[in-house]
Amino acid sequence: MPDSFKMTNLPFSLLDEKEQKLLKSSLDIGYYQQGEMIMTAGEEPEGVFIILKGKVGESEVVKEDEVSQEHVFVHYTNEDYFGGWSAIRGKAIHNFIAEEETICHVLPTGTLMDLMASNSLFADYFQQNLSAKTEIVQQHGKAQDMAEFMLAKVSDGLVREPLVIQEGTSIREATLLMREHKADCILVKRGNRYGMVTGTDLLDAVIVNQMAMDTELAEIASYRLITVNTDDYLFNALIIMTQQHIERVVVMKGSEMGGIVELTDVLSYFSSHSHVIGLRIERAQTVEDLKEAAQGLDDLIKALVSNGVKIRFAMDLLAAMNGRIIAKLFNIIIPSDMQPHVCLLVMGSEGRGEQIMKTDQDNAIIHRDGLVWPEMQETLNHFSETLIGFGFPPCPGNIMVSNPDWVRSLGAWTQMLQNWSEKSDGDSQMNLAIALDAKPVAGNPAIFKASRNWFMRHLRNNDVFFSHFAKASIEFDTPLTFFGNLKDKGQLDIKKGGIFPIVHGIRTIALEYRVKATNTFERIEALVELGQLKDKHGKEITEALSLFIGLRLNQQIERIECSDTGHDQTPNLIELQSLDKLERDLLRDALHIVKGFKKHLELRYHLGG
Repeated sequence: MPDSFKMTNLPFSLLDEKEQKLLKSSLDIGYYQQGEMIMTAGEEPEGVFIILKGKVGESEVVKEDEVSQEHVFVHYTNEDYFGGWSAIRGKAIHNFIAEEETICHVLPTGTLMDLMASNSLFADYFQQNLSAKTEIVQQHGKAQDMAEFMLAKVSDGLVREPLVIQEGTSIREATLLMREHKADCILVKRGNRYGMVTGTDLLDAVIVNQMAMDTELAEIASYRLITVNTDDYLFNALIIMTQQHIERVVVMKGSEMGGIVELTDVLSYFSSHSHVIGLRIERAQTVEDLKEAAQGLDDLIKALVSNGVKIRFAMDLLAAMNGRIIAKLFNIIIPSDMQPHVCLLVMGSEGRGEQIMKTDQDNAIIHRDGLVWPEMQETLNHFSETLIGFGFPPCPGNIMVSNPDWVRSLGAWTQMLQNWSEKSDGDSQMNLAIALDAKPVAGNPAIFKASRNWFMRHLRNNDVFFSHFAKASIEFDTPLTFFGNLKDKGQLDIKKGGIFPIVHGIRTIALEYRVKATNTFERIEALVELGQLKDKHGKEITEALSLFIGLRLNQQIERIECSDTGHDQTPNLIELQSLDKLERDLLRDALHIVKGFKKHLELRYHLGG
């Protein structure tokens, strides 16, 4: 076999030494002239072809206006392979034509089947199992260098031994102990409970509240501790600290206290500098301060993506960051005496925590019935304009607090939801879907919860509503051909073809079973726990959605970097020609999962015809 064949490429890198020897001894070489047919649809193929040099087009004959035309929908170049599906099925599913002089390694079908029989990972890869293939890529592909980064546990040498004192120790004694041990926090044991006191707490107690130095430290301790377990992922600890605006968490070993993890320790594992943005957001006192902090988010996103951070983790962290920016701006702009009487909601993808690159802002205000605030709309207009200046584009559908239609009293908001639920027109259903993903980020969340809980009770056992509501999930065609391959040759709208059917279908089932989570991944997990989705089905849908969001994000970043305006005008389009062989395979597998999920929805909600 020529030395040019690379065993380090997937899926051949999955083979052990003995299997690699079998592969090497079986390989043949094929030479093809430009325009020569390598495989013909319907015929028995020789095996799998791995391109050493050249270019091959995969095509099918389609009829348009009674005229037969060759439709090429994917190209293969150096180091790509093709023909796996055809070899397994014993019959070529498409035509494969050399578009220029081409040299291929040929792995015979018999050897392919032997290798699949002896190596389950290799078999999973060729049999198009999306969950297995994605896991293989994460373990053996480009993300391998990030495995330790993402799988680091809290227990990986980062837990600090805490300074613990018993009840009865005074503020003076505790301060001296903290200075002696160079600690910036201390734990107080009071019976079976632990409370935390930080250096800031001591200053507030003595300077601000003028407490006596012989006051027991237990009197100023906080007993509502934020905790993580030793086997939690370190990245999750970072997310928790970001969400809770804290710099340390207590580590639990089962029911026992095991130590403390400091923010500075967590940061030593990560290079994205998300903590710097978080601290700047927290310390911002003016709109300009906050705007400067917000401008660092795009660089943070690029750092997370370039370092191979999993989409789910990136979404969680960015959702926490965006939420803090919006909440901080609310606190700066909205008068403090009005804040307890209003609730600011983010909706749509922002409400679900699934918007990574800022595409548009969807927000609303629910306020207490009978609220008298003459300057309310003027203030909210200023809020929307400021968010636009921060890089949150205006909503094309004008779903923002600058639009009075999205500023309602509690009674008017619930009435609006009811009206939408009783109509089957597209606008009503779309508005309702956006509102159902609402999440409170500032103000008084009790106002929102009262509305949400009422609406969920209102819809109980309303089969007609759920049938109408679910219908939008199947409106867009899944972009696959009759033979199960990618339909579009140039561009694919990944939102219509993949993301929306999953998001809206899961949203519908979650609403039916009164799941309060808004994030699609959390909704899937809840539905699996409730027995409304099988565990395997839930994992497949999760993998598919993660893939769609990841492919879209990568291309969004590329387009933004090439844009003069710094914005992506086509955020949902996937350029298929820019995908490599592995990405095209994964995309095709994920779209098959979407197709199956839509069939499930059709049966569940009687949507046929």
